[in-house]
Amino acid sequence: MSVEQRRAMIVHAVLPLLMEHGANVTTSQIARAAGIGEGTIFRAFKDKDELFDACTAEALRPDHVLDAIAEIPVDQPLEDRLVEAAEALGAHLERMGALMGALHASGRHKHRDPEQRLKDQRGTWKGGRRESMAAMRGAIEELFVPDKDRLRLPPEQLASLFLTLLFGGRRLAPDVDAPTTRQVVDVFLHGAVGAP
Repeated sequence: MSVEQRRAMIVHAVLPLLMEHGANVTTSQIARAAGIGEGTIFRAFKDKDELFDACTAEALRPDHVLDAIAEIPVDQPLEDRLVEAAEALGAHLERMGALMGALHASGRHKHRDPEQRLKDQRGTWKGGRRESMAAMRGAIEELFVPDKDRLRLPPEQLASLFLTLLFGGRRLAPDVDAPTTRQVVDVFLHGAVGAP
């Protein structure tokens, strides 16, 4: 196994532990989860901080959500396509939030720039937040393309509006019962005003 493969294997084994224990995860727990000896951890990473940064970079990568969106069949109704995409995006955000929340709650407050580390690491996503959002917007745009002749706006604008509605609603009203994904998609496609 190459060093890069070993690093990736360790990161994938450690991510669930970090979400559960935060920065308090022990090297013993890491080794058990990865099926390796503790010394192997430090042959792949110089210290736990470097491992945690690699885990953070992995959680921020949009590859998983982009793959999930790409697998959505474009022959199903637009509403169903958008619901599937919204659920995939929601899972991606929850994964990122769970990791960041666990690390922060366990006392890891270092002001590191995981996006810069993300750019610097070989074999990982080669972009920052802007590139990640552009890639997600492009993936959503593709879901609109089969229906472009009946849409009021171009697919790229609708993709931006859809992401704004989806991401903005998560933070703006935390004390209000959140609408279901299908409700968000329904309002997005059909508006807020019911039939007269």
